[in-house]
Amino acid sequence: MAVLDSFATILFDRTIPPSGRAAAALRAMVLKAMAVLAVLSGLYINSAAAATILVYGDSLSAAYGLASGEGWASLLEERLRQQKFNDQVINASISGETTAGGASRIRATLASSHPSIVILELGANDGLRGLPIAEMKSNLLQIVRACSAAGARVVLVGMRLPPNYGPSYTRSFAQAFADIAAEQKLPYVPFLLEGMADQRELFQADGMHPVASAEPRILDNVWTVLRPLLH
Repeated sequence: MAVLDSFATILFDRTIPPSGRAAAALRAMVLKAMAVLAVLSGLYINSAAAATILVYGDSLSAAYGLASGEGWASLLEERLRQQKFNDQVINASISGETTAGGASRIRATLASSHPSIVILELGANDGLRGLPIAEMKSNLLQIVRACSAAGARVVLVGMRLPPNYGPSYTRSFAQAFADIAAEQKLPYVPFLLEGMADQRELFQADGMHPVASAEPRILDNVWTVLRPLLH
């Protein structure tokens, strides 16, 4: 801004005598320079104010089987723009990812993306493979602690399993997410597929991955918890 003030002094200071065409040309040049600097200054401010939201999940967040731009993470970026937020979205989700895989790469991902918010959506593949729930919890806690150490706020997304995995395992699986959220005081989405899991038409032929028309519903489930964290 000091540069703009200096230009303004040259342009409008009445103690500087005019000198015909040379003075007019100088003033025109200064006006153009001031306009360019004002634009650059605005771009810098907007860039400085922008934050990064990291979506860190599995195929449910990686838009498995969908066209580019149809997944809920892409729709999240559109909604941020529509509601005048500067935040950018980085989707680091990988189809087939387990909590162990997520824990192994979280530090490198944080170092490259520098997020202020991490939407953590992992665990479904652990459950589908019948992996020990204690192991899943330990991996999720590693990820949460790494995010916290990097200064990122974690939004934990819970999952549920179909009943054919048995009542004991399915209950313990769902409760694991709630326990971590309570223990770590995390913003919590209890179930990513809330309100749609029993509607077969909202899923692809595999019965596991949502179709494109279901993705806005998923976004709404996440948005309810995410929106209060945005500035």
